[in-house]
Amino acid sequence: MKKLSQSLGGSLVAMDRKWLIPLLASSLFSLLLLLFLTLTLSSSPLFSLMPFRGPSAHDLFVEAKLHPSSASSDALPVPPRLAYVISGSKGDGLRMHRTLQVLYHPRNQYVLHLDRESPARERMELARFIKLHPIYMEVGNVHVITKANLVTYKGPTMVASTLHAAAILLKKSKHWDWFINLSSSDYPLITQDDLLHVLSYLPRDLNFLDHTSDLSWKEYQRARPIIIDPGLYSSKKSDIFWVTQKRAVPTAFKLFTGSAWVILTRPFMEYCIWGWDNLPRIMLMYYSNFVSSPEGYFHTIICNTKEFSNTTVNHDMHFLKWDTPPKQHPRLLTVDYFQDMNKSGAPFARKFTENDPVLDKIDAELLGRKPGFFTPGGWCIGSHKNDTDPCSLVGDASILRPGPGSKRLEKLIYNLISEKNFRSKQCK
Repeated sequence: MKKLSQSLGGSLVAMDRKWLIPLLASSLFSLLLLLFLTLTLSSSPLFSLMPFRGPSAHDLFVEAKLHPSSASSDALPVPPRLAYVISGSKGDGLRMHRTLQVLYHPRNQYVLHLDRESPARERMELARFIKLHPIYMEVGNVHVITKANLVTYKGPTMVASTLHAAAILLKKSKHWDWFINLSSSDYPLITQDDLLHVLSYLPRDLNFLDHTSDLSWKEYQRARPIIIDPGLYSSKKSDIFWVTQKRAVPTAFKLFTGSAWVILTRPFMEYCIWGWDNLPRIMLMYYSNFVSSPEGYFHTIICNTKEFSNTTVNHDMHFLKWDTPPKQHPRLLTVDYFQDMNKSGAPFARKFTENDPVLDKIDAELLGRKPGFFTPGGWCIGSHKNDTDPCSLVGDASILRPGPGSKRLEKLIYNLISEKNFRSKQCK
């Protein structure tokens, strides 16, 4: 009996030892696997693709992001790409040359549109100039709308023309981040390197547009009247005309109004063009009878769409000078307003008359640009000798050399998305 007991005890010990080694090996493997997954997931790009939440301004744009330390200089954010539409009418062809040149950057995309009121010869000369220009030919990022649209002032054809340009930009490039609409009477107050640098540190789902639901006088002069835009069906340009009957303010959605000049994200522009929800199409039909529809179309869509309503920054990124009380158009900007423009921090200003002396002053003092040259940037690697434009030779477009303009814009944006201003002015 004693021998049997000893034999069984020895067998049990042997069996325990037999299972001990696999158990330890399995435990060690599990720990190693857990450690590997933890390290892998923590550095996974999935963590950087989180959608915009924005519970507070600090989650969007903290001061540390605006002033990256030298220790993080090796991991600078990739600069965004911008998509511009520059619109003009009869006699604006040469102005568009200058506006494009001062705004140009190889990283961006550009669409130029001279409306049908401009002579066919003027449109052809613009297209020919772009086609034969060595830089535009080399980079291939400037596109001219050859089949011009008829655009009626205050009419929905202005919105249709903007959507047309946006559709072309979506087709031409899959990589731009923000859409910007300008006219030939707009002009930049900072360089493209300044603008791209500051935008590099912002979430790429922020939409910049001046907006409010307080219609005030616009309810009776814009929302309730019904207008017809002959540009929708006529081959000749004529003014809009009013229908005698009025209509009520909508109850199916909330109307918003604001500035016609916007900086909008690619996802939002895709939503407006493709309309996987029916709201963009409904808005397009509603605003076809609305006075000055560009001042409400995008604003009403974005503030009535849950996916985008918390992405708005309430500013059109323009410096404008209005009369008191405001008239239909802002004041024409001259040298008298130069200091105000500079202090505003805005990246753009309007309206300017063609070749006004203040444009030369902006070139020289704010943009560092010589007459007839491109605005200098990190992409310009040509020679400065013999009065040669250094931007005649294209270098790495991802290299930015921001200047004082980036500091002015940084200050403006930091104020706009501060805890005091950001949420309290969104779609209100």
